[in-house]
Amino acid sequence: MSPRTLLTARWLVGHEAGGHVLHEHGDLVIEGSRVLHAGPRFEGHVDRRIDHGEALISPGFIDLDALSDLDTTILGFDNGPAWATGRVWPMSYVERGPYEMYTPDELAFQKRFAFARLIRNGITTALPIASLFYRAWGETVAEFEAAADAAEELGLRVYLGPACRTGGQVVSAPGEIGTLYDEARGMAGLEEAARFAARVDGRAGGRIRAMFAPDRIETCTAGFLTRTAALAAEMDAPVRLHCLQSPTEVALVARQHGCTPAEWLERLGVLSPRWLLPHGTQARGRDFTILRDAGASLVHCPLVSARHGSVLDSFAACRAMGLTIGLGTDTAPPDMILNMQTGLMMARMLGGGAEALRSEAMFDAATLGGAAALGRPDLGRLAPGAAADITVISLAGLLQGPDPVQSLMTGASGRDVREVWVDGRRVLEDGRLPGFDLAAARPRAQAQFDRLVARYPERTLGHPPLSEIFRPSYPRSRPDE
Repeated sequence: MSPRTLLTARWLVGHEAGGHVLHEHGDLVIEGSRVLHAGPRFEGHVDRRIDHGEALISPGFIDLDALSDLDTTILGFDNGPAWATGRVWPMSYVERGPYEMYTPDELAFQKRFAFARLIRNGITTALPIASLFYRAWGETVAEFEAAADAAEELGLRVYLGPACRTGGQVVSAPGEIGTLYDEARGMAGLEEAARFAARVDGRAGGRIRAMFAPDRIETCTAGFLTRTAALAAEMDAPVRLHCLQSPTEVALVARQHGCTPAEWLERLGVLSPRWLLPHGTQARGRDFTILRDAGASLVHCPLVSARHGSVLDSFAACRAMGLTIGLGTDTAPPDMILNMQTGLMMARMLGGGAEALRSEAMFDAATLGGAAALGRPDLGRLAPGAAADITVISLAGLLQGPDPVQSLMTGASGRDVREVWVDGRRVLEDGRLPGFDLAAARPRAQAQFDRLVARYPERTLGHPPLSEIFRPSYPRSRPDE
């Protein structure tokens, strides 16, 4: 029999009859990689007891669009439009030949660094997402072999697959955005991704699984999406496709196919319960119906959407119609608590008041919604037989209300995560990751990011200097001026 560990705290989120329940001063017992007990006082034998005091013991968060690079979206926070600030390749850059802006060692480092930050924020299951703007084309199998190594060593549960595409956005003149295709290159990348999927699926005792990651719908051809769907069906692996997320995307798909992105996917017949679609902020009535009827899931990333002035319209309506909704971070910091808070506020603003959505709906999306999207009833809940994926959040620094989930939504952040377990292994203890020093790694991450920023003029329309691409908030002086 495996050793038993008992965790207790002021609050425990258990699970009964298909939904979360709160236990005040409840006990959680782990045996091996599974939950043995989650509820009131446990009277059986245990080998170790850990009392977290004023804390919430929660199911680990599931991040369906998990930041896995040094986030470039923050560079567009106050600097736009995207075509004028290096977020869309100019034809002059394409003609010179796009190249990898990171070395293989840098790519491996950024995955490890990002995975550590996900764990630090209480995320136990992650589907990595990184930008292709600074890549030669798609992600490589080599970097995902390194990502698998990093996930196994750090203890993160992941679904891995290199992002592939058959085209890319290009800008030829101010505001004139089109798509440049190389279907043969994209199809070759997809077949490489399939071979990687077959090798990696089930590694690390099942903690590492395969997924397919066609990048953006406007950069994918029909044959590419059809082949992706077939490969995913053979493996019963998830497919994540960014869709219905920008006016540019919607316009390109309408120009090419005469319909909305959701309607095009319906026409192709590729959608199924395996498909995960971030971000949905450009979706309207029938688009949501198409996704729901196909059993596909919407991946809501509230923070990155709000930062760029877009919103899911609306979370409450999608939930009411029975559409499966999970959450993703997709930006720095990879703070799921902050994303829940932002999503709740956005939903209430759209819905006309606090009655539009309650705190538990967003908490469900970060746990049960992600589990449903992945077809994993063993994740996202703390119940006997479920995977021992656990996040412990300190409430000691908060002025708490009478409900701990509501306290999370009003006063906590990812910095309050104190302990994380994945598959019964403690991967974060007292805010520290065994074997990885985040503080020591930050200078390397910053230097790597600075080198990327310095190259932006090469890939920006007209090749302006950095001072024009990234305009400062206020006039500034420097010591040597």
